[in-house]
Parts: sequence; C-alpha cells; structure tokens
Amino acid sequence: MDIKGKVAVITGGASGLGEATARKLVALGARVAIFDLNEAKGTALAAELGDAALFHNVNVVSEESVQAGIAATMARFGAIHICCNYAGIGNAIKTVGKDGPFPLDKFKLIIDVNLIGTFNVLRLAANEMQKNEPFNEFGGRGCIINTASVAAYEGQIGQAAYSASKGGIVGMTLPIARDLASIGIRCNTIVPGLIHTPLFQGAPQNVIDALAAQVLYPKRLGRPEEIAHVAIMLIENEYMNGECVRMDGGIRMQPR
Repeated sequence: MDIKGKVAVITGGASGLGEATARKLVALGARVAIFDLNEAKGTALAAELGDAALFHNVNVVSEESVQAGIAATMARFGAIHICCNYAGIGNAIKTVGKDGPFPLDKFKLIIDVNLIGTFNVLRLAANEMQKNEPFNEFGGRGCIINTASVAAYEGQIGQAAYSASKGGIVGMTLPIARDLASIGIRCNTIVPGLIHTPLFQGAPQNVIDALAAQVLYPKRLGRPEEIAHVAIMLIENEYMNGECVRMDGGIRMQPR
C-alpha cells in the first residue's frame, strides 16, 4: 500500500507506540486520527501535526465512543485505510495471592480494554474500509495492525489477565484476516517485547538495566519508533497478512 494520501486511525495515539506511528505516517504523507483518553496529549500532538491530524477522545471499550471517533474521522478525511490498535493496559496480580483470589472485575477490565477494545475498533474501522475504491489490482481496501505482547507466549507471574488478553489478539489475527480477505483488508499483529514507552518514565535506572539485560541482543529496551517502523512495513508490504510478528530483541521472558 502506498501510504501517501491514506487515512489512519490510531488508538493509544497520544503517546508511546501510537504517537511514534502517527508521526511516521504523517511524515510519509498520510493523515491520522488520534484516538486516546488523554485529552491534553492528544490535542497537543494533533496541533503539532497540523492539518494532517485530528484528535478524538475515544474509550475503545465503548461502542458509542468508537462510533463517534470513526464518524469524526470520516467527516474530516472522508475515508479510513489503516487501523493501528495500540491502546492497552496491564496489571500484575497472582491467580491466588496473599489477598485471596484474583479479583474478577480486575481480570475483566484487562480483557475488556485490550481484547474487546481492539476488536471493537477494528470491526468499525473495517466497516468503513470496505467502502473504499480498491487501490491495487487485487482489490486492496485497507490494513489493520493490532498489538499483542510477548506475554501472549511467555506470560510472567501475575500476568494471567494481561497474557490472556494479548493471547486473544494473537489468536484472532488469522481468523480476522480470513474474514476480511474477500473485501481486500489485511490484518496483522505486532508482538512487542520490552519497549521504552512512557510506562517506564520514573522507573529507577537499575530496574531498566535489569530488564535490558534479559534481551538477547541488543541489550537495551526497544524504542517506540522501532515498533512504528514495523507498522510501516506491515502497511506497505501487501503480502504480509494474517501474521504475528515478534519485535523483541530475541527475548524469551522468564517466570518473573
């Protein structure tokens, strides 16, 4: 897919992986709709990116909220060709710990945001993508990129909910690609390892160094722009479909 002139919806787009991807897409000539709950950061980023960007306060769990964001994107840009799902949360709670069993509401919250929220956005974005005129001889109309985690494969102690949510994203990648193939929409998933996002801000350097030491090579945390680079590859390379691509420096997570 030629990125120039295309329109992308980016959840979690106000910071971290989403911000890096938004910046890269705009630099390549795309227009972006930044979906996020952080009004201040989202508004500031959209203002910085200028006419090529809009911000909409979106809660990915809410059908009405996502529909409003999609409608705003269509009203401003007239189409959606790309959907990048980065919005997500995590927690660390043992299945049974000193305070008792994992609280069910806290487990459900992670599933709702990470897994159901991802599906909620991509299904509504895909509904608009199918209306696009094909941009290649094979009827291509769009591209969806989801974000999982190496925890989908090697969840650590306390990551039952997070791993389940990210494993669900991995598991639905191929079926979604199959569902959407007839209307020319591809679906892939990026599987990041330890990426230096704002979640690490304020973390002691010794903690960061200990995490970096677990990476096979290079022994450092990944950078948001490196994930964005993979997203660009998945958008541009039209033969990438139904794939889950690890981007982790070769790390294989240990139990703790």
